[in-house]
Amino acid sequence: MARDTTGRTGFFRTIGTGIITGAADDDPSAIGTYAAAGARFGFGFLWIAPVLLPMMFVVTYLSAKLGRVYGKGLFAAVRDRYPRWLLWPLMLGAFAGNVIEAAANLGGVGAALNLLVPLPVPALVVIVALLVIGFQLFGSYRLLRRIFRWLTLALFSYVAAAILAHPDWLAVARATLVPRVQFDAAFLSMIVACIGTSLSAYVYTWQSNQEVEEQIDQGRTTAAARRGASSAELARSRRDVFVGMIFANLILYFIILSTATTLHPQGILHVDSAAQAAQALEPLAGSAAKLLFVLGVVGVGFLAVPVMTTGAAYDLVQGVGAKGDLHARIGEAKLFYGVIALVTTVAVGLNFLGFNPMKALVWSGIVQGFSVPPLLCVMLLMCNDRGMMGDRVNRRTTNILGGVTTAATFAATGSLVYTWFS
Repeated sequence: MARDTTGRTGFFRTIGTGIITGAADDDPSAIGTYAAAGARFGFGFLWIAPVLLPMMFVVTYLSAKLGRVYGKGLFAAVRDRYPRWLLWPLMLGAFAGNVIEAAANLGGVGAALNLLVPLPVPALVVIVALLVIGFQLFGSYRLLRRIFRWLTLALFSYVAAAILAHPDWLAVARATLVPRVQFDAAFLSMIVACIGTSLSAYVYTWQSNQEVEEQIDQGRTTAAARRGASSAELARSRRDVFVGMIFANLILYFIILSTATTLHPQGILHVDSAAQAAQALEPLAGSAAKLLFVLGVVGVGFLAVPVMTTGAAYDLVQGVGAKGDLHARIGEAKLFYGVIALVTTVAVGLNFLGFNPMKALVWSGIVQGFSVPPLLCVMLLMCNDRGMMGDRVNRRTTNILGGVTTAATFAATGSLVYTWFS
């Protein structure tokens, strides 16, 4: 997030950073989920984008605010504030969600690369994982980000592809503004998957800890030194998060629209392969659609997988009360980096169980969807705790938005469970 400039230069820096951050937020799991939603339900799922936008903003902002004001990452804060009987289920749920989503994202990158590289998907997963873990242990996530972040801009090709497919814009507007909900397992599963992949637990963990890492960069090496935040700092956080989520939501919307316009009318209701997902780009790129698809998925995959594996390490290390962060060397934080290596290994191993990579992307979103409501509820409570936040507790508007988001996510997951047993 851009925080080092103000005024006109800061505005343009924020816009540029927001485009990249927003595109990177749509990881392979998100791409697969949104593509599947558009193919299965057509225009009938477009309303999810404007509904999710305020949710995406409030979740990311609350996590950023917690790390910025309290000076600790999410689960370090939960450990300080709540009893172990609540900490451990929350932490293990988030940890498991990160592992599953990392596995699904590695599989998604492997499936995309398989469109151009004639190697088995599991072999490509191993290669990708080795590159990612190499950067994390012996290089730098910042270097990885500099290399791959511009590839994420290939996702904007979904915007052009959707427009060039010439949808019925009146029908598009009506479907966007008037929600139509089907109370059956398939439709509700897709809603939960979209919630899970847009509001994933790794977003909470990563955002809060990145605020901490940024303050450590500024020389605030202790939690006491990091405690508190100025109004200007929180305003920059809100601005950066808002810009990033606008672009993430834009990509979300046009992935659904492009597949709803191209795949759904052809009767392709299930996205079972990367090749089918790439077909949505054919109105723009023709025979080069596969290349555009691969560039986008590889770009966001190489950005997202380290976030998930590192997020899992933050979860576990902070949950047990140990120390570890990206500023520490391997010898100084053996548990932290050991968990990163273990999570990456497990995520690779899951790809050898024979699951369809594209379907796994959707199911990982559903798993994450069930971890969203309780974590969001706890985070909302902490951001209203004066003992933790001082005079930077939430304003009424943030609480209303956070409360509605929490209630909506509980309602979506609860309705899905009801359809399973009814």
